[in-house]
Amino acid sequence: MNKEMALQELVGELRDGMTIGIGGWGPRRKPMALIREILKSDLKDLTIVAYGGADVGMLCAAGKVKKVVFAFVSLDFIPLEPYFRQARQNGEIEVMEIDEGMMLLGLRAAAWGCPYIPSRLGLGTDVVNLNPDIKLVDSPYDEKEWLAMPALKLDAALLHVDRADRRGVCQIKGPDVYMDEWMARAADKTIVSCEELVDTEYFAQGDEARYVFWERTMTSAVIPVAGGAHPTSCTPEYGFDVPHFQEYNASAKEGGFEAYFDKYIKGRSEAEYQQAVGGIDAIRQLPLPVY
Repeated sequence: MNKEMALQELVGELRDGMTIGIGGWGPRRKPMALIREILKSDLKDLTIVAYGGADVGMLCAAGKVKKVVFAFVSLDFIPLEPYFRQARQNGEIEVMEIDEGMMLLGLRAAAWGCPYIPSRLGLGTDVVNLNPDIKLVDSPYDEKEWLAMPALKLDAALLHVDRADRRGVCQIKGPDVYMDEWMARAADKTIVSCEELVDTEYFAQGDEARYVFWERTMTSAVIPVAGGAHPTSCTPEYGFDVPHFQEYNASAKEGGFEAYFDKYIKGRSEAEYQQAVGGIDAIRQLPLPVY
């Protein structure tokens, strides 16, 4: 089975109004090449589920987003993602703000085919008051009230991984898988970009299979894009591009997103984008973050 797909085919797999999960975390291992394709498209009215970074900010700035379900939207060393901040402060998007644990439970509920998962997370906080879609339920076992975290069912998940084969086996060697596994399981279709396309035999070597976190049946399409996470990191391949993020952040006050979009994305292929930021060799030399 060959699930390899060209980057230019991505948008044809998506529709207006979809609920889309985006893997990664803040400025880490985001499927940014896939996001850039959406930015160049006519897609709109999307609901985005993410531990957000520039992926969410760019989509909001481009008018692609109806609603964001999030635990945070941050560039990490730049605490507030500038364009998401603008969109929220201006009331341009709907939001469902929850904590990280609740997002995990929502994705697990969708993956397991459950309407909700009961939890103590969020009890006694404004999460309940500010999210009317989140209900409280009585337990039949201990007569206590629990928060019922609803399933976060995804029409599609967009993920970036280190390596994949054409059958959809995906490998992540970074120190954290984030919620990517659960997004793959919660989605009707999962589209994955990868740093390297490898033969299936690669995963039979040494302990390579230990870094595979979901079944290949969960992967709908594989798109080879070396450097496709830039400007976010893809540990251990490369770190995030601090100067580029600083320029992106400054653009919110100096020219706006349209200026950034025109400079780096509009009318450019992914290869041309990478040349505009220094080329694939420069991306691979970006230092890994140290914590």
